Amino acid sequence: RAAAANIGRGFEARMKPRDRRSAAAQERCEAALFEAVSLIRNSDEAEVFLRDLCTPAELEALADRWCVVALLREGRPYREINELTGVSVTTIGRVARFLDHGHGGYQLVAGRLRD
Repeated sequence: RAAAANIGRGFEARMKPRDRRSAAAQERCEAALFEAVSLIRNSDEAEVFLRDLCTPAELEALADRWCVVALLREGRPYREINELTGVSVTTIGRVARFLDHGHGGYQLVAGRLRD
């Protein structure tokens, strides 16, 4: 019981200041980001914006997910996608779930690329 009582104790002191941001403040920041993205006019602008916004690892993760979207839309099996990209089967499954049951963003943009 003593161990259970200490679970989470001191967690607040380790939290980053941004973790204490209110939900409303987070929503405002996200809305501002979405508005900024909507102002991007072409792939060159998208590249410089994303290279400024993201760390190399974050950009790599985004690019990996986008590659997975294309391969899933082609009907490739998870294991084949894993072998082609090195992306984990867990991440592939997550992308597949959002491709099928997410907010529609993957389908929207992927569909526009095919048009």
